[in-house]
Amino acid sequence: MTALKLTRRQSLFAALGALVPASLPGVAHARRPLRIGMIGSGHVGSTLGHLWCRAGHQVMFSDIHKSAAKKLASELYPLAREGTPQEAARFGDAVVLAVPYGALPQLRHSIGSIVGTKPLIDPSNPYGWRDGKIGRLALAKGAGVTTQAMFPQASVVRAFNSEDMTTLEAETFRTPPRLALPMAGDVVQALYVAGWLIHDAGFDPVTVGPLSTAKLFQPGGPGFEARMNATDLRNLLGVTANNPIDRNLATQFAGGM
Repeated sequence: MTALKLTRRQSLFAALGALVPASLPGVAHARRPLRIGMIGSGHVGSTLGHLWCRAGHQVMFSDIHKSAAKKLASELYPLAREGTPQEAARFGDAVVLAVPYGALPQLRHSIGSIVGTKPLIDPSNPYGWRDGKIGRLALAKGAGVTTQAMFPQASVVRAFNSEDMTTLEAETFRTPPRLALPMAGDVVQALYVAGWLIHDAGFDPVTVGPLSTAKLFQPGGPGFEARMNATDLRNLLGVTANNPIDRNLATQFAGGM
């Protein structure tokens, strides 16, 4: 996996231009479904799991409340199964942190080494009143860089956090233009994986930049609950569609890869 640990959006996109052909992940398109390790089986895990199983991906649900994971696995059989958080982290080509942000420090110890360098998709939002010190830190520094610091080997992507799950349930595969969901990350291949998962869930991905830019669509940022199409969201956040990731994803989507 090619990793780019950059801090400026311009340098990220410039570097991507040379890396794109070698970075397109073979698993990240409709003909090769992903295996997704879902850490958490509440509203976030349930909503995303339903959307991805409908698209043909396989999901292993896990939760401290085993009954929740078991129920989802039964509802979505045969594309879903249940397991422990450690088993889900091993199972997934990509792993999703569908838990309150305050649970991440504990998960770092229980699954961090298992996740390794896999794409780690973080849709959890920090709130100081709920998540304590780590929540206040993430709000101040940005949830993207804070999550990456807790999982230093992982290929963290902030995505699916900008809209409430009720909105995603209502807006999936709406009449075009589709609802756009922003994503940010420092690792090229992980951004492609996240882009495909956004697309397969029924939305349009918008690459905002490296993890430092994820602050733009966390609580308090202009992109949080913006509920816009891709063109309007890019205009709001001051980003362009003319970057290698969004260009190549659009080509793949149009080609039905």
